[in-house]
Amino acid sequence: MEPATQLDPVAEAALRSLRDIALPQPVSWMPQTWGWALLAGLLVVAILVALFAWIRRYRRNAYRREALRLLDDIVVDIRNPSRRERGIHALTELLKRTALAAWPRSDVAALSGAAWARFLDERDHSRAATALARLLDDFEYHDRSVVAGLPSNVADDLVLRSRRWIARHHVSA
Repeated sequence: MEPATQLDPVAEAALRSLRDIALPQPVSWMPQTWGWALLAGLLVVAILVALFAWIRRYRRNAYRREALRLLDDIVVDIRNPSRRERGIHALTELLKRTALAAWPRSDVAALSGAAWARFLDERDHSRAATALARLLDDFEYHDRSVVAGLPSNVADDLVLRSRRWIARHHVSA
C-alpha cells in the first residue's frame, strides 16, 4: 500500500469548502397560463357529455338487447322442424313487441299484413326488412305441414333478417 499523500493546506481548505451541486426546483405540472386550465376544463366537460350520451344511448337501446336475447331462444324452435311453427309465431310476436317498445302503441298495435310489412321496411335502412316482411307474411298463416317443411336455409335467413332488423332499425328522435 502506498502511503497517503499529504495535500498542501490550500488544496485541503478548498476541498472542505466544496458543496453539492444545487438542483433547481422540480417543474410544476400546473399550467402557466389560464388558457391551458380552460382547455383542461373543456376537455373534462366534453368527456362528461360523451359519457352521459353513451349511458343514455345504452339505456335507450335496452329493448334491442332484450329482443336479441329472446331471439336466441326462438332460434332453437325455428331450427327444429317439429317446433318451427311455434318459433315463427314467437318471432312475429317478438318483432311486434320490439316495434311497440320503440314507437307509440297507436302507430304499431293495429298493423298487420301489408301495412305491417311496409312499416318494417320503412324503418330499416339496410332494406333487410323487405325480405323479412315477405317471409313472415308467407309463413305466418300457412298450416303446420308447410311451415315444418321449410328448408333450413329459409329458416336461417328468416332469423338472420330478424336479427338485422332488431339491431339496425331506425327510430326517429
